[in-house]
Amino acid sequence: MDIPPLAEVRRLTEKKRDAWWTVLLVDPVATPLVRVVARWPRITPNGITWGALFLGLGAAVCFWFADWKWLLLGAGLYHLSFILDCMDGKLARLTGRGSEFGGWLDYVFDRIRVLACAIALMGGQYNNTGDVAFIWLALAVVFLDMLRYIDALQIFKVRHSMRKKIKTRAKAFRRAQEEQYGEQPGGNSHEAGLAFMEDLLRENPTADLDNSDETEADAEAKRTADGEEPELDADGQPVRKKEVIDLHVEFKGRFPWYGRFRTFLLRHRIRTHLVSGIEFQMAVFIIGPLLGAIMPVTVVAGALLMVFELAIIYKLLLSTKDFERTLAKYPVPEEPEQPEQAVIPAQPAGSASEAAPAAEGAAVARK
Repeated sequence: MDIPPLAEVRRLTEKKRDAWWTVLLVDPVATPLVRVVARWPRITPNGITWGALFLGLGAAVCFWFADWKWLLLGAGLYHLSFILDCMDGKLARLTGRGSEFGGWLDYVFDRIRVLACAIALMGGQYNNTGDVAFIWLALAVVFLDMLRYIDALQIFKVRHSMRKKIKTRAKAFRRAQEEQYGEQPGGNSHEAGLAFMEDLLRENPTADLDNSDETEADAEAKRTADGEEPELDADGQPVRKKEVIDLHVEFKGRFPWYGRFRTFLLRHRIRTHLVSGIEFQMAVFIIGPLLGAIMPVTVVAGALLMVFELAIIYKLLLSTKDFERTLAKYPVPEEPEQPEQAVIPAQPAGSASEAAPAAEGAAVARK
């Protein structure tokens, strides 16, 4: 395949938001290497994933010996393992050879690497010092690593569910309005759709800082006053813009400085989650061994990881309040009450034919 220039490879393979460790210490190495290995079709993303696992297991072997030379070697191998771990996804995006199985393989191998290195690093220190605290540290490292990824998965599910419910409610509300009041000018409003601020921020980090309180009607009036022609669809009707839903209004209202802080980081591709699972791993398996301070570095990194996880959970809690307010903007149409119909009990067979002679007999008797 034709390999594009390095700048284009960066655009195609590097994430728009990533961990600061990856942006500053991995991508400058991994991206040029991906451009090189893409020339050989035999090197596949899954093959690189296997290579990352083997290097990680090699780091675990070095950690077990607990000597400072072996610790330095183990830290170096772990960093190389993480570089390969980032290269497999980049290669998949560049060559289009990604697969669902490859994503699963990458996730499982990451957990195996962390488990093996945690046991080896803390086990080696326990053998060397006899301090039982290292056994507890090993358990804590594995627990925090799993907690981070489980929490991220559940938060993703909750956010996806909130989006889905908002879209469903908004579509039903708009359709009911059109059935009641007729077609609105500008086409089918329920087909105009919604846009979520989180998606817009990926394209423009300052999307929520510019005219955040301006409604679509205000914007339309402003464009008309400026003499701008409205955008028309194929039928000559004004195109209705997508309504923007922001589920972080409550959070940004309580922390007004957050928007500009986030914008500054995103302009450098760094996400605001400064201590995530990646930074935690690098602190435990690279910084700790390099500094010869495994226990204090692990404790501090674990505490910072929990602080940021709690911040994310708190942000999700505030987001659910925005979700409830957004749903309230689209009330569920009330179903019209159906008049009750009298239920006539069924008569047994033959009752109709028997009723006629009886009625005639009663009439004769009255005469």
